[in-house]
Amino acid sequence: MRIGTFVLAGRYPGQSDAEALHRAVAGAVAADRAGLDAVWVAEHHFVPYGVCPSAATLAAHLLGRTRRITVGTAISVLTSAHPVALGEQAAMLHLLSGGRFALGVGRGGPWVDLEVFGGGAEALEHGFPESLDLLLRWLRQDAVRAEGERYRFREVPVVPRGADGPPVLVACTSPASVRLAARRGLPMLLGMHVGDEEKAEMVGLWRTAAREAGRPEEADHVSVGVVQVADSRAEAARVLRRSLPGWLRQGLAAHQTLDGRPRSMRDPVAYTELLCDLHPVGDPGLCADRLAATAERTGITRFALLAEGTGDAAATELNIRRLAREVLPLLPWEARTPEAAAPGVGPVSSPAAPATG
Repeated sequence: MRIGTFVLAGRYPGQSDAEALHRAVAGAVAADRAGLDAVWVAEHHFVPYGVCPSAATLAAHLLGRTRRITVGTAISVLTSAHPVALGEQAAMLHLLSGGRFALGVGRGGPWVDLEVFGGGAEALEHGFPESLDLLLRWLRQDAVRAEGERYRFREVPVVPRGADGPPVLVACTSPASVRLAARRGLPMLLGMHVGDEEKAEMVGLWRTAAREAGRPEEADHVSVGVVQVADSRAEAARVLRRSLPGWLRQGLAAHQTLDGRPRSMRDPVAYTELLCDLHPVGDPGLCADRLAATAERTGITRFALLAEGTGDAAATELNIRRLAREVLPLLPWEARTPEAAAPGVGPVSSPAAPATG
């Protein structure tokens, strides 16, 4: 089992964007020092739900601030980016970090982003497979040309080019996206809004589609969730009930649809309760049991857990330390090496430090 954190950089009520971003960085550094597996960075545009508009840019900063941890995007919105530009950034981060970068991509939603960045509804509804295939070719070939419906250009050399590009994962929220990822042999990122039963069904569908496409039936999928470690289940849930609804209410309400059509959003209080019920929220033993149960039910043994649910930087760092020190040792598989991470070690000066975890 490999346990990492999921960073939304959400702006909680009364906070500034700078506070949200600094909390995100501090949490990533804490995860690195604690010996966690990875930090996964989200990307959002024009909403306080998450104030990081470029997951690749924040990932670059975090790679420079950390020593050993993998830093991935979860996700970079491919519909709003040029696949070649994103591929160039990913290749550079992969090379400079000594292989510590992972690229998670996804389709995104029907938001005003598509108007601002020029993709439009067509890019969202039909353009993702073409963009994904162009990105994969850019990361795997020495030279690339494009003759698709959206992208057309003469052959150009791929620079920079390494022996192997970064691992690529795909955010999957529908059977169509599951099949798309499986046919390309790409692992899935599965969201925190769905439970074990649905994730197990998606893994089963992925395996079937991969087998039909002649691909291996196993992959390193990532399950996204929430974690809050406390001395009791009641205390952990109480902490999140105080903080999450306010953040969710202002963050979700800020989304603007592409066509201006009203779109129903989740009830913040009900969503908070759902997250507390689905994920490791409670005392260390309960948290470990929930992670082990999810792994047993779904076959997924890699996790990206939102640890910033309080919205407070100090509380987030404490939550991450408790996750590493009190929960991971209780898991039935080797899930960590926190003892190998010296607690007093600070960030290194070069982002090219090789991975050790």
